[in-house]
Amino acid sequence: MLQTPATATRRFQLILIKPSHYGNDGYVIRWARSIIPSNSLAAVYGIAAECADQRVLGPDTEIDIDAMDETNTRIDVPGLVKRLAEHNNFGLVALVGVQSNQYPRALDLARRFRDAGVQVAMGGFHVSGCLAMLDGHAVDLDACRDLGVAMFTGEAEGRFDTILSDAAQGRLKPVYDYMNDLPGIEGTPAPFLPKRYVERTVGHSTSFDAGRGCPYQCSFCTIINVQGRKSRYRSADDVERLVRMNWEQGIHKFFITDDNFARNREWESIFDRLIKLREEDGIPLGLMIQVDTLCHKIDGFVEKAKRAGVTRVFIGLENVNPDNLIAAKKRQNKITEYRKMLLAWKAEGIITLAGYILGFPGDTPETIRRDIAILQEELPLDIVEFFNLTPLPGSEDHKVLWEKGVDMDPDLNAYDLHHVVTDHERMSRDEWLAIYHEAWRLYYTPEHMKRLLRRAAATGVPITSLVKLLVQFETTIRLEDVHPLESGILRLRHPDERRPGLPRESAFVFWPRLAWDTVRTHVLFGAAIARCAFWAMRIARDPASKDYTDTALTPVADEDDLALYSATTGGAQAVAHSKKVAELTARG
Repeated sequence: MLQTPATATRRFQLILIKPSHYGNDGYVIRWARSIIPSNSLAAVYGIAAECADQRVLGPDTEIDIDAMDETNTRIDVPGLVKRLAEHNNFGLVALVGVQSNQYPRALDLARRFRDAGVQVAMGGFHVSGCLAMLDGHAVDLDACRDLGVAMFTGEAEGRFDTILSDAAQGRLKPVYDYMNDLPGIEGTPAPFLPKRYVERTVGHSTSFDAGRGCPYQCSFCTIINVQGRKSRYRSADDVERLVRMNWEQGIHKFFITDDNFARNREWESIFDRLIKLREEDGIPLGLMIQVDTLCHKIDGFVEKAKRAGVTRVFIGLENVNPDNLIAAKKRQNKITEYRKMLLAWKAEGIITLAGYILGFPGDTPETIRRDIAILQEELPLDIVEFFNLTPLPGSEDHKVLWEKGVDMDPDLNAYDLHHVVTDHERMSRDEWLAIYHEAWRLYYTPEHMKRLLRRAAATGVPITSLVKLLVQFETTIRLEDVHPLESGILRLRHPDERRPGLPRESAFVFWPRLAWDTVRTHVLFGAAIARCAFWAMRIARDPASKDYTDTALTPVADEDDLALYSATTGGAQAVAHSKKVAELTARG
């Protein structure tokens, strides 16, 4: 909590909660240490802290702020209700950054607080996306109205004081709609979380957005309809300020959450500033960024990323079939550039992670198996993250299906990209889900994991870091039945956190089974670590490891004869188009 002078007469209790969602067993997905930091929580905390500093509720009112990410923190509702009651319910519970799959859990939390007379507000991609794309009542939004939960749409910079003031006066509005008035973010409060919260993530990493918005039109994306297609940016000064704030508390690892940092017009000034902080001021920055498949064509981008401290880069590869990419309006992805782009990152020793979507119109179990083999043999990727094509509320895909009355799973908890929620023209839902689970087993075979480690040794990729990622992505679905991006260290469950409507389990059943599952999972996880570490050690000690090469590591040549280019009609057309453009460019 923020420290409060003794002269204050009132203390407004602001409780920020980033909800998790329910696993297949009905229990909240929660860990002792989670993998991914919540930028939404950090952004709202930074804004709220400024409101507290500025005494927006009056000179005699302090704002006590607490931030809870449910993926790594148990939400003690009775304890929080008691704390609020001690202050005559002078406060607000804000459910922050709620995604569609988190909406059912958010409602369950909200219901318990509202039953105790506590004021609750909710924001995030679900309410913002639904109000932006649908009729304002679709996708269970009326549940918020029925509970008396205020819905906040848009972004909180410059507006959060309004909702705090209304809450302090006990007159929250049903909706705060700022979707058509997205603010600039330069000079605004930096996303920030105190160290005690950051320490609940693996590696003590935090996050910030250097920009918001995206100019592209991918039909499966919600970002363009929530953050807009007009890009907005933080300045290099803003970024330096937030880096120094975190470094003062010993935090130096960041996930830059821009959907595509390569299209941030301030990328170079930000990288230059980060390079100065690393090379001159001695701040040992470690960064992960997200980029598109054409980032390597920006002069100096990859090289400066390395100097700025980028150790991992996530690429929205999505698919190797151009027909599928066109169907999803992902026209900016050019398969003829995939290897060049990936080799550029390899040359800098940076780990590459790629998102890969299953369930595009042209997909079948057979084509998916074929395409995974292409990924393994012809593209120098390290980590592939598989997702199911999901009509997320707030996306164009969802709006089209909703307007046509197409059957979609009514349970929003399943909209986590890990489940199948609608029909496919060429696969049943069961077939689709089966090939999704098979995809993880096909890619993360022992043979391919060894090949990835050999590539790492040959190209200077940190092999220890790669081992950690390989084990995480190979084991999470198999052992925990959650997507690796929702994973963490030591899965935690509590009887009170089971989804309403499911039976409450006896303590004599719940706790012994939890103990057994925990021991079993960690023995198997430990065995996977030992196995992969053994492979890595043998490969690293091999004198010939630096000489290893394969098709994926071979420099790109015009005469390349790859399945990537010939296995699909779209691939052959993409190659022909690329050659035609090259010829015309040479003539011109």
